[in-house]
Amino acid sequence: MRIAVIDLGTNTFNLLIADVHESGFSVVHNSKEGVALGMGGINEKRIAPEALERALKAFELFSEICSTHQVETIRAIGTSAVRDATNSNELINEVFRRFGIQIDSVDGLQEAQLIYDGVSWSYDFNEPSLIMDIGGGSTEFIRGHKGEELQFCSLDIGVSRVAQLFEFSDPFTLDDQQFLRYWFEEKSSELDVFKPCSTLVGASGSFETFYEMVHEVPFPVGIEPIQINRKELDETLEWIIQSTFEERERHPYIIPIRRRMAPIAALKTKWILEKFNIQKIVISPYSLKEGALKL
Repeated sequence: MRIAVIDLGTNTFNLLIADVHESGFSVVHNSKEGVALGMGGINEKRIAPEALERALKAFELFSEICSTHQVETIRAIGTSAVRDATNSNELINEVFRRFGIQIDSVDGLQEAQLIYDGVSWSYDFNEPSLIMDIGGGSTEFIRGHKGEELQFCSLDIGVSRVAQLFEFSDPFTLDDQQFLRYWFEEKSSELDVFKPCSTLVGASGSFETFYEMVHEVPFPVGIEPIQINRKELDETLEWIIQSTFEERERHPYIIPIRRRMAPIAALKTKWILEKFNIQKIVISPYSLKEGALKL
């Protein structure tokens, strides 16, 4: 069956088209659009008019791509910006009216489950591992180890939410960094009950950007998780945290939608690496949209 999944991220909309069978899938098309759905309203629990227009333009493009590829089923998943917005029905109803696509809004734990399902297509959890998916509105954490019960949480500490909630210096001062670390801790008590694990699995997105910055090459196309050296990642995260917006604008491997919020994502990753005493980092090319393919 040919299925399309549209992941309505708070910053980026992702489109995946794949031929799905019982044992796996083959990718037909994969693309993304920087929509910034949460910009101008996420902390007020609304989708701003300008964001709504950007979302509809993305759906217009995605609908044409799905038609070209003769997609049989389209599954659209609304995440943090959609589930939190009091006016999300404006987007949901208009997308259905124009394109006949039904958007399903998922809660944080359902989102975490989909992320786990996506990562587990190619990651075996033979060692205690913490999945981290850095979103614009929320960040999901899933602790998994073969034979043990999964632990999930979805925290409202997404990079777009933070960027619109606080004013920071450019570049971050030490006070900015300390403040943000304390804020992350205050908002993440659910992580305190997670069992120990020393492997971090970064779920696509920002982690692919980190890889590209470390190696100065595009993230490899494939299905296998890719290990990244801790020391090299630490150095890259530190560069991002200390960089100015102008420096990030000039960096060839930081895409435009991530340039403003990259220091927040980097500091959050550094905080988690230290909080869990992570020794090994792997990056999974799969996340929510691949999880939504599971039959």
